[in-house]
Amino acid sequence: MKGQDAAALALRATLGPMLFAHGWNKVAGPGGLKGTTGWFEALGLRPAAVHARMAAGTEIAAGVGIALGVAGPLPAAAAVGLMAVAARTDHRGKGFFVFKGGWEYAGVVGGAAVALAALGNGRYSVDGLFGHRRSGAGPAVFAAGLGAVSAAALLAACYRPEEKPDETDK
Repeated sequence: MKGQDAAALALRATLGPMLFAHGWNKVAGPGGLKGTTGWFEALGLRPAAVHARMAAGTEIAAGVGIALGVAGPLPAAAAVGLMAVAARTDHRGKGFFVFKGGWEYAGVVGGAAVALAALGNGRYSVDGLFGHRRSGAGPAVFAAGLGAVSAAALLAACYRPEEKPDETDK
């Protein structure tokens, strides 16, 4: 079990701070919340100001939760939901590679979050301090399912991209 605990710690120490940094950048980066709101408006997320704050807050909270290893598998589900929305709104139709705008990053982060839910937070975590040892297929399916269902509900309710003119009508 020590190897699994170390693996969980390494994964949490990588994934958690990265999610936190992405959320913090939405708030305090070069464009701040105003820039994030404009970006989300262009993506078709309505109302954009609400989604900018919600995405930033969710990334920050999920990042902290994952880094500390608390409330597993809920922060992993949040990461899956965030990445599913990103893949659908910002990366769709751009191929695989992130350097071309593709879904590679979103897929890796979502997959790593599900893997962490399966692995569990390990004993070197807040959950571990309190004896909460959730791991295995159940937490992984829970994180993937809750993240996917949450993303689908958000997209159904709030995703209204601009329709592009049909080029074949010319």
